[in-house]
Amino acid sequence: MKNIKYLIAGIFFGIVLVKAQVISWFRIQEMFQLTSFHMYGVIGVGVITGMISIQVIKRFGIKTFDGQPITIPPKKFDKGQIFGGLIFGIGWAITGACPGPLFAQIGLGFTVVLITLLSAIGGTWVYGLWEKKLPH
Repeated sequence: MKNIKYLIAGIFFGIVLVKAQVISWFRIQEMFQLTSFHMYGVIGVGVITGMISIQVIKRFGIKTFDGQPITIPPKKFDKGQIFGGLIFGIGWAITGACPGPLFAQIGLGFTVVLITLLSAIGGTWVYGLWEKKLPH
């Protein structure tokens, strides 16, 4: 019962993804084919919402549910981010899914997405094995 708030937030997030058509394979393909602005608009709204939220958190000292201060460490650019982004984008374009909507797609009955989920888990596992050996 302690984590019910996270379950509720996850369900709400899934509903928002479905209603915004972010989980639609067709919408994702339209985005990568540059034939529709819909996904770019949704992503843009997310970026702007994130920017405003971070400023509100910083200015008003908002804390976590547990009362802990929220700290956002500075990010350092690394060339691996470019390669990782390219791999992520290619996978997203091929599968029509990214990690956020994966669970909403499965929840809606698109069971073929289980292959994508297993691939994402496998890729994370492989990255964990190779992380120290990769160039920085």
